[in-house]
Amino acid sequence: MILRLASGSLSLAIVSLIFASSVVAADAKPQTGKAVDAKRILKADDNNSEWVTHGRTYNEQRFSPLKKINQDTVKNLGLAWYVDLDTDRGQESTPLIIDGTMYFTSAWSKAFAVDARTGKEKWRYDPKVAGEKNADACCDVVNRGVAAWGDKVFLGTLDGRLIALDMATGKEAWSVQTTDPTKRYTITGAPRIIRGKVIIGNGGAELGVRGYVSAYDANTGKMLWRFYTVPGNPAEGGVTDKTMEMAARTWAGDWWKVGGGGTVWDSMAYDPELDLLYIGVGNGSPWNYQIRSQGKGDNLFLSSIVALKPDTGEYVWHFQTTPGESWDYTATQHIILADIKLDGQVRKVLMQAPKNGYFYVIDRKTGKFISGNNYVNVTWATGLDANGRPLFVKEAFYVTEPAQVAPTPVGGHNWYPMSYSPLTNLVYIPALEQSSKYSPDPNFKVNPKGWNIGIGFSSAPVNPSTAEAAAKSKAGPHLLAWNPITQTEAWRVQYSRPGNGGVLSTAGNLVIQGSADGYLNAYRADTGTKLWSYVTQNAVMSGPATFELDGQQYIAVMAGIGGVAVGAGGPGALPRAKYGRMLAFKLGATASLPPLGDSASTREVPNLSRAAPMGDAAKGRFDYERVCASCHGANAVSPTAIPDLRFSPTISRVEGFNSIVIDGARKDKGMVSFASVLKPDEVENIRSYIIQQANVVLNTGGR
Repeated sequence: MILRLASGSLSLAIVSLIFASSVVAADAKPQTGKAVDAKRILKADDNNSEWVTHGRTYNEQRFSPLKKINQDTVKNLGLAWYVDLDTDRGQESTPLIIDGTMYFTSAWSKAFAVDARTGKEKWRYDPKVAGEKNADACCDVVNRGVAAWGDKVFLGTLDGRLIALDMATGKEAWSVQTTDPTKRYTITGAPRIIRGKVIIGNGGAELGVRGYVSAYDANTGKMLWRFYTVPGNPAEGGVTDKTMEMAARTWAGDWWKVGGGGTVWDSMAYDPELDLLYIGVGNGSPWNYQIRSQGKGDNLFLSSIVALKPDTGEYVWHFQTTPGESWDYTATQHIILADIKLDGQVRKVLMQAPKNGYFYVIDRKTGKFISGNNYVNVTWATGLDANGRPLFVKEAFYVTEPAQVAPTPVGGHNWYPMSYSPLTNLVYIPALEQSSKYSPDPNFKVNPKGWNIGIGFSSAPVNPSTAEAAAKSKAGPHLLAWNPITQTEAWRVQYSRPGNGGVLSTAGNLVIQGSADGYLNAYRADTGTKLWSYVTQNAVMSGPATFELDGQQYIAVMAGIGGVAVGAGGPGALPRAKYGRMLAFKLGATASLPPLGDSASTREVPNLSRAAPMGDAAKGRFDYERVCASCHGANAVSPTAIPDLRFSPTISRVEGFNSIVIDGARKDKGMVSFASVLKPDEVENIRSYIIQQANVVLNTGGR
């Protein structure tokens, strides 16, 4: 990890890239502030100097009343300091700032504490997640941040642990395994804390798990309650109470054999007045409704917002955004709570723009639908009825023939946090308008290593009616300002590639958002006019935070390409730094990033003169997309730090390629053996396909 301080000259502090035992804390000092308690989080909206919970406040608005950095002064914003990390994987953490210390996580579930004024490291913690766990991460080895309570910070790890760390030293206070380690669960989301209860979910719905959310005692790590989001095997106690009995009536067949899905892998919010915890529930396992549930029932609580009592985990109400989910349309996207005037009456509402393309305004006390409208082109439904239930397009279910459907599995909006400004009454959405081909998989069987989604890779033409509707999906990636009162667009900013970051809005009439092509941008919150931009040398996907110390306002954000929903590669992409980093900005600061030079991420196609592919590249494409694409990218094109195999020297030698794919020579780096999934001839077919794609690069002069 390399630190650069905020001055005209660069001050270098090189720290060992090897984590000692788990933690380094040579300069740690006792906390001088008060413990983080319920009152402190409840008063977070009035606390300008800090960012004490994931979305800044329990309502998750990601709006700050700070305005020293505003539409007039933002042109003077400069780099105050930055910290280079030791990993080139995706960076998705929103930092917490408490008593002048910044706490954040990086890829591989590592945690850091630095001085929020200078970036100087106080401690770091490495949970030492095994590299093999990479194979269970649907969307990179990312982590979205920590939570704080008392004198501890808490993080979830990729291998399913929930860990409490001492705020002052980074030493481990306790650790609990929240998942069954024999199953393919992961944790990438940030915990939330309500009255000393640490709330954490998990991921893995593409890989065959049953979702749930749990609460643990912040002092001891004892589990206090668990709420399952889908029913399990009735013969094994998977339907144990009235809530699960209700849910089970909406399923058919032996759904539990492939898990069911419904993981709570990201979004939560809390209303202290109503004392309700809101969780966003994910997609089905498999995606394909015909395989998962015989094409029958709504499949609760998939793709739903569920309200729970935080002390007990008791079910209160739910609203399902996509009944019979069949397209990976999760409702795990950012949930925002606000009080909004509708028809002359102030309503307590919950707002969400889930993957399915509709923006919802819901009564957060009752779960009743208030309004909804599509914020991108939607072709799987023609609209919503009076209760918010979608009016399905039958052909979009791809039962017997492929369908072209919008949005894609990436969604109209993915995990990237939105923001709501009570000053403009607008919600700012990192949006994406595209369509994708969905095909049935008549030969589906459970894959113990890859994804289990029930989608085939068919060359058959799509249903013409679905293609015509999806052809209207032309907007691509954009920052969308949405009016939740009128359910209409206010303005938008177009981007060149998808994967653009989370959003912060402020009282300075600003919207701050990073982009996949390597910029941090500031826009006028009322009009979308760009006011400022900074080259970060890497994709910015995380949500920015802002805070004030010594009378100076800072904006902090992480940069680092990764995840699955990114588009930072391809023609015209900027060179990027090899590793991710945390950056902090303030008015008048003059620090600068180093020239990319040798640290830039570069790629060259290997010498293929002796490659001699002996397989069938056409068959290899099918097997590549079935087994490899979820990590290494569709069409053998990886826009992230996960190796783009077209540029890997291992493809030039059969023995070298087989040693990795079959023998697991790089399992410590996350590339486990696929011998149980792929036959030797299929591995050679895949190598032949990758060589074919590499030759395309050579023949076109691309990189």
